[in-house]
Amino acid sequence: MAEDKRIDAATGTEIKLHEWDGIQELDTPLPRWWLWTFYATILFAIGYMVAYPAWPMIDRATAGLLGWSSRGALDKELAAREQQIAPIRQAIAETSVTVLPQRPQLMQAAIEGGRAAFRVHCVQCHGSGAAGSKGYPNLNDDDWLWGGDIAAIEKTIADGVRNPDHQATRQSLMPAFGKDQLLTAAQVDDVVAHVRAISGQHRANAASRRGAKVFADNCAVCHGPAGAGDRTVGAPNLADAIWLYGGDADSIRDTVWNSRRGVMPRWDDKLDKVTVRMLAAYVHSLGGGETKPETRAEPGG
Repeated sequence: MAEDKRIDAATGTEIKLHEWDGIQELDTPLPRWWLWTFYATILFAIGYMVAYPAWPMIDRATAGLLGWSSRGALDKELAAREQQIAPIRQAIAETSVTVLPQRPQLMQAAIEGGRAAFRVHCVQCHGSGAAGSKGYPNLNDDDWLWGGDIAAIEKTIADGVRNPDHQATRQSLMPAFGKDQLLTAAQVDDVVAHVRAISGQHRANAASRRGAKVFADNCAVCHGPAGAGDRTVGAPNLADAIWLYGGDADSIRDTVWNSRRGVMPRWDDKLDKVTVRMLAAYVHSLGGGETKPETRAEPGG
């Protein structure tokens, strides 16, 4: 077999017997440093599998001799963070929500905590910027169904709106005037014309004047004689340009005909009291928060 070896004259390296399209291969040995590195990685991999979780099983992975896990490391970090912020949370818990704005540093801490909680629990409906969408209120403006002072906001978050299993929930009910035949189709159209007139979308006309009488008889009990709303029953202001379900004629007609019964979850059974308070602080800080409870006065009243 020794006679069969062919040596490359330029390098002194044995030439392999095979070739492809006239291309021959030299039997050049791997560098020793590369081989030792390769062997070291094998040893490291074996040691890693013994020390750390590695082999997947049916419902878990092998624990490893060190007992380390990424979940356990995260739990330790979270516990350390909770311990760090515990005094702040305790101070927020012990401070009345109405007094909180009078303590700027604590209020700012509550706002930042509420901002984080909002991103987890509230953006799905109100959006990342809290601007809302059709059927979901914009929390940046100063139009509030149930009140925009910090105490009113906290109650709304805690108890929710129209939660059937919670006695303290915010509760209001608008009749389905058309569907339940409380008004005729013509009367509904007249009310729509009246609402669009008092909200400044068009000038008063014969239909809106007829609608004013229908409104006074059927709608003013909740929305007020001038349509400015009533926060005690969650009745929206119909005389401004802010609309929850749309202010065009078709949207208002749909609201009057079928009613609206949006539901907001109660959060006092899902989040702790401090987180609810921090959410209230954050929402209050967005721009529309009021300094104290406001009783909406009718125009000219």
